[in-house]
Amino acid sequence: MTKLKDQFYKHQAQTTPHSLALEVVKAKGSYVYGADGKAYLDFIAGVSANSLGHNHPKVSKAIKDQVDAYMHVMVYGEFIQQPQTELCSLLSNLLPDNLNTVYLVNSGTEATEGAIKLAKRVTGRANMVAAKNAYHGNTQGAMSVCGAEQQNSAFRPLIPGTTFINFNHLDDLQKITEDTAGVILETIQGGAGFIEPKNGFLNQVRKRCDEVGALLILDEIQSGIGRTGKLFGFENYDCIPDIVITGKGLGGGMPIGAFISDFKLMEKLQNQPKLGHITTFGGHPVIAAAALATLKEITETNLMQEALRKEQLFRQYLDHPEIQEIRGKGLMLAIMVKNDNLATQLVLECMNQGLLLFFLLYEKKAVRISPPLTISDEEIAKGCKIILNVIDSLVS
Repeated sequence: MTKLKDQFYKHQAQTTPHSLALEVVKAKGSYVYGADGKAYLDFIAGVSANSLGHNHPKVSKAIKDQVDAYMHVMVYGEFIQQPQTELCSLLSNLLPDNLNTVYLVNSGTEATEGAIKLAKRVTGRANMVAAKNAYHGNTQGAMSVCGAEQQNSAFRPLIPGTTFINFNHLDDLQKITEDTAGVILETIQGGAGFIEPKNGFLNQVRKRCDEVGALLILDEIQSGIGRTGKLFGFENYDCIPDIVITGKGLGGGMPIGAFISDFKLMEKLQNQPKLGHITTFGGHPVIAAAALATLKEITETNLMQEALRKEQLFRQYLDHPEIQEIRGKGLMLAIMVKNDNLATQLVLECMNQGLLLFFLLYEKKAVRISPPLTISDEEIAKGCKIILNVIDSLVS
């Protein structure tokens, strides 16, 4: 064990008993380079965060230029800072008309917290509706709208007043009532297994929210920023939310989140009380500069359209009897295998063979494939070949 790995286990808090523990020395493009001298092809992209791969020149330049100009100068919303303002303006211009005001925070889970607060402030109601096996973050408020008791039970009591529905079950929509402040859903359920909405589900939720005066919040933390072939996943399903949550891929590898809504709703956070939502480091100028460069690159190139073409390459190459299904859209994909043991062994052995894959939070038979949007056709073919060879070795 290296000195660094020893310190990692001794002094850094761990999230599981068995981390992958790859000791990283550098990363560039679609590759992560380890202290063991190996290059690892990255099909994780920081769990969908590194939209443009590692150390993208435009993102790196934006970060370095901003560091040279200034870093943190004031809590969010007081000083006018160019990277923040330009990022908010660009996001607003790329979204439907009612999503015109952006609140920048530090992470997706913070964006969830802000969206829930906004729904309660606008409607004057206390209750939320969320989906079973949802994942919106890991703070207490976000966990309160994550319907997975295996994650929540050790941390109760959480914030009360959430009713859970089954994703894609239209019969459950009557649980959305005039007591509901907001309905929060992932556009594509992530931790539950990359489950897409079916049979107009999101549109029916939208209709029900309009009937009872509740706000619709769509969580695009994983599915947003070009990963599904559109800037935001909801564009694939013709459903416009009242509030959209984003994070992960927006930062190009830097920590960011945002909740976005209409100015008439968002201004409610300014009064009664003032400072209705505050953050010290949200919209940090260095991170905002990285996000602005990332967003420009994704929207000014063909990367979004290419995500759909690259999806078809994965589906073509990963035709194997042990792969029961490939779920998801674009470059937000999950391969489903027959049991959780095979999924675990596939991730671990592919890492030994120089390919990085990862798990999903709740669906243990799934293996995540969420590479950088910049991944090449050749890298896709190379990684898929490793997957197939590993599966053959595991089931032979």
